[in-house]
Amino acid sequence: MHLNIYPFHNFVTVFTRSMASKTQVGFVGLGNMGNPMAKNLLKHGYPVIATDVFPETCKEVQELGAQVIVDNPAEVAEKADRIITMLPSSPNVIDVYTGPNGILKKVKKGSLLIDSSTIDPSVSKEMATAAENLGAVFMDAPVSGGVGAASSGKLTFMVGGAEEEFTAAKELLSCMGANVVYCGQVGTGQSVIEQEYFLTNTNNLTIGMIGTSETMNLGIRLGLDPKLLAKILNMSSGRCWSSDTYNPVPGVMEGVPSGNNYQGGFGTQLMAKDLGLAQNTATNTRTPVPLGSLAHQIYRMMCARGYANKDFSSVFQFLREEEGQ
Repeated sequence: MHLNIYPFHNFVTVFTRSMASKTQVGFVGLGNMGNPMAKNLLKHGYPVIATDVFPETCKEVQELGAQVIVDNPAEVAEKADRIITMLPSSPNVIDVYTGPNGILKKVKKGSLLIDSSTIDPSVSKEMATAAENLGAVFMDAPVSGGVGAASSGKLTFMVGGAEEEFTAAKELLSCMGANVVYCGQVGTGQSVIEQEYFLTNTNNLTIGMIGTSETMNLGIRLGLDPKLLAKILNMSSGRCWSSDTYNPVPGVMEGVPSGNNYQGGFGTQLMAKDLGLAQNTATNTRTPVPLGSLAHQIYRMMCARGYANKDFSSVFQFLREEEGQ
């Protein structure tokens, strides 16, 4: 006769984990978003064990005291029972969790695995099942907010997973975000992000950025000084985030990617991926998004023309090159 004692065991695991404050936390994926997120964990006093496929990205967190392991998520899982992953896409998540050196190769029973990547909800559910089979807990916690929010610790996390694990997850996520919202079972975090974030923020960001780039480019071609043009825009009804906070024209603003050859910020390839997910959601719900579809096409063309690793505001440069300048 098999007695199901999981609820009691689950209670003990949750209680133990809640008392494990300031124990080691694993972090996999130190890109533009993951790097500042891991730094905020360190700032809050958590010992961090970090790894990334590109070892050079680990340098900054190592200097701040993190233990760095060279491209081996399995070794991270061997040393930490709370792990956060922040990766570019669904295939990356699958590889980091289930690949030859994946987390699930060495994961300990009772471990809490939090994935903040923006991926297909079905992949989150698949990873959760694989983790559960090994006695671990997987939660999806994708974020709303860009690199600036990641750096300032003001991200919004949409969390999906077992409700009894939410408190333990929130303890860590609150170090990196201003809002941590429980959305339901595994995959719901991704679903909320798709429906709310992609179809609003992503489409708005890219459509606004393309519009600002077109406007600035037209004004420059008419002989206007770009700084003066931006000033006029920002005093009028044309003012928007892309014009007053993240202007895409080099030399107009300091501290933005356009002033640094479009390095840093949010990559064009990632934006194209996010727009693709938004398009899938729109198709599945039969929602017309013609401008979002056109933005997706533009960012896919940019990836094919060498802009994949540049910030998405490089659409201004892309448009300039398209006209032969």
